[in-house]
Amino acid sequence: MNKTFNHIFLFLVAAFLLSSCQSQNAVAKNKSDKKVTRIFLVGDSTMADYTGNYEPGKDYMKVRYPVTGWGQVFQPFFVKDSLKSLTSLKDSVKIIDRAHGGRSTRTFFQEGRWRYVYENLKPGDYVMMQFGHNDGSEKHTERYVNIEGYKEFLRLFVAQTIQKGGKPIIITPVARNFPWKDGKLENIHGEYWQAPIDIAKEMNVPYIDLNKISMDFFTKKGQDYASSHYFMNLPEGVYEAYPKGNKDNTHFQPEGAKVVAQMVFTEFKNIIKTK
Repeated sequence: MNKTFNHIFLFLVAAFLLSSCQSQNAVAKNKSDKKVTRIFLVGDSTMADYTGNYEPGKDYMKVRYPVTGWGQVFQPFFVKDSLKSLTSLKDSVKIIDRAHGGRSTRTFFQEGRWRYVYENLKPGDYVMMQFGHNDGSEKHTERYVNIEGYKEFLRLFVAQTIQKGGKPIIITPVARNFPWKDGKLENIHGEYWQAPIDIAKEMNVPYIDLNKISMDFFTKKGQDYASSHYFMNLPEGVYEAYPKGNKDNTHFQPEGAKVVAQMVFTEFKNIIKTK
């Protein structure tokens, strides 16, 4: 009797373990079958993600916060519910933010940052590229590149993205919070605004005119509101990283980064819906 019971018990245990293994294998298979759309972000500080390993060994909350690049807050826009209407995307979206402060198209290439993106690109990946802030900075000769050089590097990034089966999207440089004239925010980027649009049209790839969209948006909000809520103009004694406060009309606070990320997301949806 005991032997029979033991045999039955051992059989049930074996059956349970087999069933459990099959179930785990099915879950693992489902996970491996899950298709991911990857979006690489390449650009400068306004697009960068300052968390994680941006500055190895340094605590973002202590040395940088609240500065926030729009790429840093881009991932949350791609939640499952928002993907339902974007049928051309896969099961999920992963943002890979390779943007870094102080980089122009030239230095991004020379430092091997573009090489990382190129070597890791897979067919179907998107590459959003936003430069211009540093390319046009003549006083910073270590990063400056003239307008023709700027265009050539954009051509290279686009061509190599397409070569790898990727999908390039060119973005004009986001607006700075100056100059203001008669209550309207004006263009500070000179020719570096139009050049990305020219390359996008020349190479027949989509573009997002973030400079115009952000200028119009900040104008509607007004200079005072944009300055205090969106850009890095901070009072004294509030943030550990800025004990004496801060005056910066280029980089964003979290609220500013989020509204810019929303602009890019809205335009990105329009692009893929028309494809």
